[in-house]
Amino acid sequence: MNQLHTILRGTAQVVPHDELIKKLSSGKKLKIKLGMDPTAPDLHLGHAVVLHKMRQFQDLGHEAILIIGDFTAQIGDPTGRSKTRPPLTLEEITHNQKTYLEQAGKILNTKTLTVVNNGTWLSKLTFSDIVKLCAKTTLARIIEREDFQTRLQTNHAIGFHELLYPLMQAYDSVMLEADIELGGTDQTFNLLMGRFLQEQYGQEPQVVLTMPLLEGIDGVQKMSKSYGNAIGIQENPKDMFGKIMSIPDNLMSKYFGLLGYKTESEAQELHIQIVAGTVHPMIIKKQLGHTIVSTFWSETEANQAQQQFEHLFQHKEYQHAEEIDIPSSVAKDIWIVDLLKIVGAATSSSHAKRLIEGGAVSVDDLSINDFKAIVQWHDGSVVKAGKTAIFKLKLK
Repeated sequence: MNQLHTILRGTAQVVPHDELIKKLSSGKKLKIKLGMDPTAPDLHLGHAVVLHKMRQFQDLGHEAILIIGDFTAQIGDPTGRSKTRPPLTLEEITHNQKTYLEQAGKILNTKTLTVVNNGTWLSKLTFSDIVKLCAKTTLARIIEREDFQTRLQTNHAIGFHELLYPLMQAYDSVMLEADIELGGTDQTFNLLMGRFLQEQYGQEPQVVLTMPLLEGIDGVQKMSKSYGNAIGIQENPKDMFGKIMSIPDNLMSKYFGLLGYKTESEAQELHIQIVAGTVHPMIIKKQLGHTIVSTFWSETEANQAQQQFEHLFQHKEYQHAEEIDIPSSVAKDIWIVDLLKIVGAATSSSHAKRLIEGGAVSVDDLSINDFKAIVQWHDGSVVKAGKTAIFKLKLK
């Protein structure tokens, strides 16, 4: 079955496999659910992995339903959290979700995409409704979650509202009568809860399909803006290309495979070649960077991003660095933190401190390791802040 082959490509797990085959064999147009909480304003390449899988379902003629979790975002997904997530305000959620459809539309076919906020039904539940919903499961089932178990064992508090999160997300599946739900492997518990709750409501349970998690530029943790290792899908092309060039060599084949640019066998063969040293990692990484930037921007912008990277980081031609106008009123002797903020390399003092203590900051090739350092600058000075951020100062 061609559909099955396409759908299984790159997946981590399908639960249960035989029900997926049964649903596909029915010939009906399946409802494919993907939920995304607007906890941050930007989507990243980690999100792109599962969005790409949803696009495959669209291309096969199925109905893609994108759930914007405006209600569940107020609770906060406890997945992978060692402590309770600070709640978001409605204003923050509204701000974050404004560009979600535009960003997701870089991958999904928005003409056939169904988009709905789960606040549409969750906000209308009465307290009586919530009690009845909670009665569908048990505390023992909820605290089977690995992250809840970890927090219990380490005496970290679990907010009672966090126990409701899996139920709320599962209720989305009930309201939609979803056939298949997509998510990362870290969402497995939540997705299976959706399957369980549908059964409690007398519905045919959804099939759960999970995708592997994509590590961020640190090569260790899953890609997440909160970890500072994310590559945003709407970052400017030069920053996007630069970040891709900083990922570890052993992740290149995974990026190619999970983002849909190579089949599993092609990605595996590429990994073997990289390990064996039969291909140069820099050449492959440039191909990866160019391909990704072309996908989310254009080939022209990908060419420009690659050229700037080569000028700055391979040939050290700093005349090609981004020029930052500095008013003449700015003191020539300045606190390094203030300078990083002025050029846009740091968004806060704490951000600047992390860059400095990480050995990522230099001014005119002089490494700055002291958070309290006063540095000198002049017209034409070059400030570096990380692997991919280089600024040339221009006296205004």
